[in-house]
Amino acid sequence: MAYDRFVAICHPLHYTVIMNPRFCGLLLLASWLLSVLDALLHGLMALRLSFCTDLEISHFFCELNQVVQLACSDTFLNTLVIYFAAGLLGDISLSGILFSYMKIVSSILKISSAGDKYKAFSTCGSHFSMVSLFYGTVLGVYLSPAATQNSRSSAIASVMYTVVTPMLNPFIYTLRNKDIKQALGKLCG
Repeated sequence: MAYDRFVAICHPLHYTVIMNPRFCGLLLLASWLLSVLDALLHGLMALRLSFCTDLEISHFFCELNQVVQLACSDTFLNTLVIYFAAGLLGDISLSGILFSYMKIVSSILKISSAGDKYKAFSTCGSHFSMVSLFYGTVLGVYLSPAATQNSRSSAIASVMYTVVTPMLNPFIYTLRNKDIKQALGKLCG
C-alpha cells in the first residue's frame, strides 16, 4: 500500500504503467512467499524443542513466543532466530514504508493548493494509521523481553494485530469513498 500511494502521489501520470496487474501480482507473490518462508523457519525451529507434559498456553491461539517460553530445552537459538527474523523482515518492510512516506511528504509539500495537499494527506493518513497500529502491536508482542511479558496484555496486543487491524482495513479504506459516505449517512439517518 505504501508503494501504491507513493506511485499514485509522486508519479500519477505513470501510475497505470507502473502498477500494472503483473507487477501487483509479483508484489503479492513476494509477500506471500516471505510469509510462508518465515512461518516454515519458525515451525522447523520449534520442532527441535522438547516440551514438558501438562502445559497450557494462556492465549486463544499458539503465539510463537508463548510456545518457545513453554519449552523445557534450551531456547536460546529459537529466541535468536525470532529476533533476527523479526528484525530483518520488520526493518526491510518498515524502511520501505518510511522511505515511500518521506518521498510522499516531500512531494506533497511542493503542491501549492491547500485543497490538493489535504486530498493527498487524507489518502495516506488511513494507511499510515493502520501501519502504526500494526507495527506498534507486533513490536510490543515480539520484541519485548520474555521476563516482562504480561500474558493478558500480550494476548490483547496479539488480537490487535491479527484481528482488529485486518477488520478495520475495509472500513477505513471504503470510508474515503464519497458514495460509501453518502450511503452510510442515509442509513444512519
